Amino acid sequence: MTQNENFDVNDSAILVTGGTGTFGQGFVRHLFEAYKPRRVVVYSRDELKQFEMQQRFWPKELRYFIGDVRDVDRLRRALTGIDIVVHAAALKQVPAAEYNPIECIKTNVMGAENVINACIDTGVRRVVALSTDKAVNPINLYGATKLCSDKLFIAANHLSAGTETRFSIVRYGNVIGSRGSVIPFFKSRRASGVLPITDPRMTRFSLTVEEGVTYVDRAIKIMRGGEIFVPKLPSMRITDLASVIGPECRQEVVGIRPGEKLHEVLVPKDEAPNTVEFKDFFVIRPALQMWDGGGPTVLGNEIGRRVDSDFEYRSDNNDDWTSTERLEALAG
Repeated sequence: MTQNENFDVNDSAILVTGGTGTFGQGFVRHLFEAYKPRRVVVYSRDELKQFEMQQRFWPKELRYFIGDVRDVDRLRRALTGIDIVVHAAALKQVPAAEYNPIECIKTNVMGAENVINACIDTGVRRVVALSTDKAVNPINLYGATKLCSDKLFIAANHLSAGTETRFSIVRYGNVIGSRGSVIPFFKSRRASGVLPITDPRMTRFSLTVEEGVTYVDRAIKIMRGGEIFVPKLPSMRITDLASVIGPECRQEVVGIRPGEKLHEVLVPKDEAPNTVEFKDFFVIRPALQMWDGGGPTVLGNEIGRRVDSDFEYRSDNNDDWTSTERLEALAG
């Protein structure tokens, strides 16, 4: 594959689904700090979250658009004149998905298909969808819906053949400090003197909101369509994080919750044959490729290297581990 030129985000119109979430708010702020966008649209269904975000942040180029990804007609209206879409909307709570499976399917799977069709119909040029480690060998419904979503977005490059619309994915694990993540939970329990630990062997990748935003920004610029971008991240042990947040607290082992994994996996062994390694990230190319895309082997001046056939990128076999200083910074 030939080297592709970086896509210029300046003077573009960008829409973010789920734009009032932790990632969405961080990404919208980044757009105005790093670029001069023509228009930025926050697309979400919660009017209260939009109102609260407006009180903190409302540049003249920013628009707030109430809508649900389940509504394809509303999506088409919101996407008129849009160049770039970042799809961050999803139902993400594992227990809620297990209890309300069809609702999770409607948003995460059917909603993804609606985004795809609306983007092609309105001539959006670049679409980056956010994925999760839970889509890798899923053991819960949320992960299964995100795997379906990933497959839909990759296959969408077939549907958009002959147009400028291209689709790619950025996959990473839980964002440190986001709503529902372990740091706010540990802090809320610190005063009790006991921090619940699901399993002392548990490891996770370490990623901040700002880092997630940076990886998505980069994917928009270099994508050709069909790639799953996986950033290289440091790992951390949950017990180490708990020790930093509550050094005087007793750690009580309570067992792994239903649908929870011991370690995060971002590149499974089954996808190793299609994985190319770069300095700061991996690119998983589609197994079935029938268009001129699927992940560059040359990015800038860097040539990608195919990983070994038995390669697997998981939080417990990582060469890079989070330092105590970084853990302290993450814990705030």
